[in-house]
Amino acid sequence: MTGLTPTELERYHRQMMLPNFGDAAQKRLKSATVLVTGVGGLGGTAALYLLVAGVGRLILVRSGDLRLDDMNRQILMTDDWVGKPRVFKAQETLKAINPDVQVEAVDEYITPENVDSLVQSADIALDCAHNFTERNLLNEACVRWRKPMVEAAMDGMEAYLTTIIPGETPCLSCLFPEKPDWDRRNFAVLGAVSGTLGCLTAIEAIKVITDFGQPLLSQLLTMDLTRLEFTKRHSHRVPECPICGHIKFS
Repeated sequence: MTGLTPTELERYHRQMMLPNFGDAAQKRLKSATVLVTGVGGLGGTAALYLLVAGVGRLILVRSGDLRLDDMNRQILMTDDWVGKPRVFKAQETLKAINPDVQVEAVDEYITPENVDSLVQSADIALDCAHNFTERNLLNEACVRWRKPMVEAAMDGMEAYLTTIIPGETPCLSCLFPEKPDWDRRNFAVLGAVSGTLGCLTAIEAIKVITDFGQPLLSQLLTMDLTRLEFTKRHSHRVPECPICGHIKFS
């Protein structure tokens, strides 16, 4: 396991003070590679907090140029970048905040052609894509390669979050066998909602990587931020699930 430099010991000192965190958890973070898909208001926030926590390597995957109506929530962006590929600005901003972390930018969407290589190159994936086409591909690849996946999504003032461990928890197809329609250009979003969910997504990933705390395993956290209502619901594996039904669960 990679050791910590004097700079890293100082940079991460406050979180290493947490009970049962310390050197061991910080070294696990430094050794980890995290794949973040959909680096927008949700994924960008999650990437930011993984970066400042000291994860060793981030792989950011998102195609498309920055739009002005992205700016109410995409905290890694700046106004002068409108019209340019957003994933490269995300990379630039993150590197400026913490140069100790390796940040890679992939100007692509998740596709059948790239998903396996991307998942295989990471220790954990964060599913923050804006549509179920990409989400399904990532879920299938994570099950195929037995990689944990933090699943997070929001719409309007509502959001959900769970952590999927193939062989231990239900997969995304178990949770949502029928996929909802999703209009990526016309969904309502308050930036603070995607930011709130992004922070919780980063916490889930940190817990899985470090064995610190209790991740949302076989639990779906739903949030209604209009009323600040948070509910945990137990989720169940579907034995006949076409994606994970063949896995012998531990």
